[in-house]
Amino acid sequence: MNQKGKNYTFFQHRTCEYFPCHQGVPEEDFNCLFCYCPLYVLGEQCGGAFIYLASGVKSCKNCNFPHRRENYSRLITRFPELTALAKPQPKEEKPDV
Repeated sequence: MNQKGKNYTFFQHRTCEYFPCHQGVPEEDFNCLFCYCPLYVLGEQCGGAFIYLASGVKSCKNCNFPHRRENYSRLITRFPELTALAKPQPKEEKPDV
């Protein structure tokens, strides 16, 4: 996706005390738009460089996918998966007791 003239695809918060919060992305291309990655909820299907800690918590410490300027369009193409998670689930019928 050509991002020229599409300012909504990129944001930096250079005064944030954590900026940059991940290593491996040139500072001028570090995108803070998805500070909290929307793909986190996809668990193992997120596609990022994550690990599960011994406690079972998913750690994205080594993932910089959502923070790369060029990944905006790749990230938003995954939104239908997130929408599917938010849809109402059929309620289980409880047996009459």
